[in-house]
Amino acid sequence: MKPDLVKKLVIVGLVLLLIVLFKVFGLDQYLTLSYLKEQQAHFARLYLENRVTVITIYMLIYITVTALSLPGAAVMTLAGGGLFGLVTGTIVVSFASTIGATLACIVARYLLRDWVQNKFGDKLTKINEGMAKEGGFYLFSLRLVPIFPFFVINLAMGLTSIRMITYYWVSQLGMLPATIVFVNAGKELAKLDSLSGILSPGLLFSFALLGLLPLITKKLLSLYKARQEKTT
Repeated sequence: MKPDLVKKLVIVGLVLLLIVLFKVFGLDQYLTLSYLKEQQAHFARLYLENRVTVITIYMLIYITVTALSLPGAAVMTLAGGGLFGLVTGTIVVSFASTIGATLACIVARYLLRDWVQNKFGDKLTKINEGMAKEGGFYLFSLRLVPIFPFFVINLAMGLTSIRMITYYWVSQLGMLPATIVFVNAGKELAKLDSLSGILSPGLLFSFALLGLLPLITKKLLSLYKARQEKTT
C-alpha cells in the first residue's frame, strides 16, 4: 500500500472517530444556547479566575468543531460574545473560526481533490477559471454574503487551486462583519435575565443586523462590481 494512501486512510479514520465520539457521547448537547445560558454564571466565574486557559480551551473546541464541520459554530460564536465581550470575543472568534475553516479546507483538498478532479474535472476547471478571474474576491463575496453554509465553502474551496495563505486571510477578512454581529448578539443575549429582556433595544438591534447584513453586503458588492466594470 502506498504511503500517501496510508496517510489519507489514517486521516479519514481520525476524522470519522472524532465525529463518532461526538455523536456517541452526545457532545452536541453542550453546543446549544440553552445549555450555555444555564452555565453562563459558571463559565463567567472560570473566565475571571483564569482568562488565558478559558480562551485557549474555547479556541481549541471552536477550531475542532469548525475543522470537522460539526454543528455548533454559530452557538459557539454567540457564547464567545456572552463570555468575552465584543472586542475580545470578536478577536478570539475571528482567529478560531478562520483557523478551523482553513483546516477543513486543507483536509478536503488532501483527501478529496484527486478523486473529484478525475470524476468531475470539467466542472472543477470552470470553478478554477472563476477563481483565476476574480481571485480572492470570489471567496470574499461568498464569505460576506452567507448564501451557502460556511462549512460548504470550506470543503468546496479545498477542491480549487486557491493558495491556503490567500484562503486564510480572505476568509478572516470576509467573515469579520458577520463575526462582529454574531458576537454582539451573544453579548446582548448574555444580559437576559427575564423574558422582558428580549425586547431590549440592544438585542433587537443585534438581531436586526443579523437579518440585514446579507442584504447590505450583497448590495455593496453589486455596486463595487458595477463600478469596476465602468472603469475597465
